[in-house]
Amino acid sequence: MRENDADVAAHWLFGDQLGPHFLTAGPGGPHRDTPVLMVESRGVFRRRRFHRAKAHLVLSAMRHRAAELGDRVIHVKADSYVRGVREAVGDAPVTVHHPTSRAALGLVRARPSTRVLPARGFLVGHDAFRRWAAGDGAGRLRQEDFYRWVRREHDLLMDGAEPAGGRWNLDHDNREPAPHDAADLGVPAPYRPREDDIDAEVRADLDRWEREGTVEFLGDDGPRRFPATRREALAALRRFLDHRLPTFGAYEDAVLAADPVMSHSLLSSSLNLGLLDPAECVEGAEAEYRAGRAPLNSVEGFVRQVAGWREYVWQLYWHLGPEHRTANVLRAHGEVPSWWEELDSTGVEARCLSQVLDDVRATGWTHHIPRLMVLGSHALQRGWDPAALTDWFHRAFVDGYDWVMVPNVVGMSQFADGGRMTTKPYTSGGAYLHRMTDFCGDCRFKPSVRVGDDACPFTAGYWAFLHRHRARFENSPRMARAVRGLDRLNDLEALLEQERGRTD
Repeated sequence: MRENDADVAAHWLFGDQLGPHFLTAGPGGPHRDTPVLMVESRGVFRRRRFHRAKAHLVLSAMRHRAAELGDRVIHVKADSYVRGVREAVGDAPVTVHHPTSRAALGLVRARPSTRVLPARGFLVGHDAFRRWAAGDGAGRLRQEDFYRWVRREHDLLMDGAEPAGGRWNLDHDNREPAPHDAADLGVPAPYRPREDDIDAEVRADLDRWEREGTVEFLGDDGPRRFPATRREALAALRRFLDHRLPTFGAYEDAVLAADPVMSHSLLSSSLNLGLLDPAECVEGAEAEYRAGRAPLNSVEGFVRQVAGWREYVWQLYWHLGPEHRTANVLRAHGEVPSWWEELDSTGVEARCLSQVLDDVRATGWTHHIPRLMVLGSHALQRGWDPAALTDWFHRAFVDGYDWVMVPNVVGMSQFADGGRMTTKPYTSGGAYLHRMTDFCGDCRFKPSVRVGDDACPFTAGYWAFLHRHRARFENSPRMARAVRGLDRLNDLEALLEQERGRTD
């Protein structure tokens, strides 16, 4: 052992640090012979009501990893992390890679004999980001600038000093609407794992906790849909690269009601559990482009999601500080309604909203457009409290973690930070949903109608939102034109009266 490892009782492995790269020996990593400590805290599920599919996935992944580690692991099931660590190693020193949430970081730092090692599972280290933020990113912190820097630093999709194909961002090529008169994209299905005895054990535990009344979940727990092991995650990655990546780009922002996964990778939960390393994902995608098996727009779109947005969100979670969580410049204080909390679409008449809630209830997942332009947009228009909404997204999605949802919901979806992450609020009327989805055809509301029984709640809600925040946005370069559109509405007063009486 190295000298400073001699007295280490164990290396503490959190439930989102499950890949082999979290145990690789070397600078900033645990010694190869150090025992591994894993703690299951039932208190996590007692304190907050998570989607049952998420609870199943996390526990299944942890128990599969513990089984793989065999005699090396100290696997403890306890009421809290503090009790679990004390039971396993007492006050002896442990190491741990930088956790992914402020709460977890505070927990490990409160233990005097815990040494925090550098974070793993991301392309960019905290120190490197701070240098970028103080230099090229100074005063802006814009995602596009950061994305280009990451591409250069990691030589991703680069031809020498220039981006492959001559353009950094092919987003313009990735906005094709959903195909007309097609129920699905006709691409091979994503990888689906097979459950085993460990999954049966997890489900039995969840059933028992619910019967005992100590834990309550939301959503359904059908057969596990997402990888719980490194082997499964690699199979899912290979399936995406071989069969789904070529058609990913063009329809990246499109939605089909009967095909909720489209050509998306479904790798977010595997990345966020630490089963996959982002480098192997983006390098694998680039290899497909270089071999002529996938078009550049699809590969660049995927690389931008992983090496651009995911890395950016991770860094801003730490860089913007704990106050970012409570930002609320639009003064949105509405309560998240019970039907939303319960994922109950029974009384929801808007087809888009009803379908997306059904998808979340059944699987704990939807892709980014239903999250942003249906769920997020609806909440923004209604003025729901962004902190409460962030908590809901964290609990309701299998890939939701604190570091994921605070920037994504507070910063992007709800514009609660006033533009520190984005230059405009992401909301729209029904016309956008009509163009990019097939939801509107069978809906009782008309996307072009803003007042009356057939008025689309997104169309009416969009104009009511602009009116409510006119003073803030009327001089915004990206919003001024939309705000001026209020002056052309001859039914604005009727619209506002209608929206004041709308119940969610």
